[in-house]
Amino acid sequence: MDVILQFIRQFIRQYRVPLIVGGVLGLILGLIFGWVIWPVQWSNVTPSHLRSDFQTDYILWVTKGYAENGDLEWARSKLGVEFWEEGALAAKLAEVEAGLSGEQVVRLRALAHALEGGVPAGEVSPQEPPAEPEAGGGSSPLMICGVALLVVACVGGVIFLFTQMRAQRAGGVAVERKGGVPRERVAAEVVSWGPEGPPLAQFFTAYELGDDHYDPSFSVELDNGEFMGECGVGVSETIGVGTPNKVTAFEVWLFDKSDIRTVTKVLMSDYAFHDEALRTKLAPKGEPMLVETGKDVVLNTKTLRLRARVVESEYGMDNLPSNSFFKNLTIELAIWVLSEEEGAQSSADGGDFAGPSTL
Repeated sequence: MDVILQFIRQFIRQYRVPLIVGGVLGLILGLIFGWVIWPVQWSNVTPSHLRSDFQTDYILWVTKGYAENGDLEWARSKLGVEFWEEGALAAKLAEVEAGLSGEQVVRLRALAHALEGGVPAGEVSPQEPPAEPEAGGGSSPLMICGVALLVVACVGGVIFLFTQMRAQRAGGVAVERKGGVPRERVAAEVVSWGPEGPPLAQFFTAYELGDDHYDPSFSVELDNGEFMGECGVGVSETIGVGTPNKVTAFEVWLFDKSDIRTVTKVLMSDYAFHDEALRTKLAPKGEPMLVETGKDVVLNTKTLRLRARVVESEYGMDNLPSNSFFKNLTIELAIWVLSEEEGAQSSADGGDFAGPSTL
């Protein structure tokens, strides 16, 4: 079950944007085809399909026509007698008659009498349903305007999504949530990238108490746009009850399209890290790491290396144990692409390690 969940999670992370764009475009095309190109059209309907007040108007029209031409076959055809449920037409005629007076009553009674016994039922050949009224024969201007507005809104949403994603990649900032940390805020702390050189991508993300939907993720792409993988931070464990959620551990993850796994490490509060029960509970999610400002947590896959650096952290104050949940946590994520030799060496060394900051 865990393997299936991990596969689904990797699939969503890797194809999130195509799925969203495909869904929006599918919705737009479906509405255009359903409302404009191939709208639903009704033809050969009978008065039995009309609304009650329209049925009354239509029956009065047939009654007047029958009084003028005396053609019972014409009246039966226009009323679609054989398509009404048994007794429904007689009941409707009685209902209409109750609201009439004078000459209209006389005409309606004459038509009802003729329909009941004027012509033997066996001598009446089935008639095709009348061709009127016809509904939905064309698209109204209001419907076309509605479709146009919907298309504009959907296209605008897609453009906004891509704009936000490009802003993340260009500025290296976690902008999908309110707590994103400006690059300028920590730029002064960057001293040297060490032997690896500048990273392929750099992101900053910040958690604040009350952000119960905190789950930022970032796409890793080469300069030519080739997708390499994704990385991100998520809530791993909460503590206590009530709202907002008190987060006691986060998980940093790295997905490599060339690898078959998602590498994860768990960043734990001081309380969680020294609590044997919590460490045991979170161990299956990844190697437990104590949150320390300025410390690097390194994750390696076959072709990627992620350094997650804790820029700043602060514990919250409550009736819970001290240093048990975070008030805020700011993390810097830097990504490098490994050469074949580095990837092989990383695998031989066990892949992941954590050490003092070289940033």
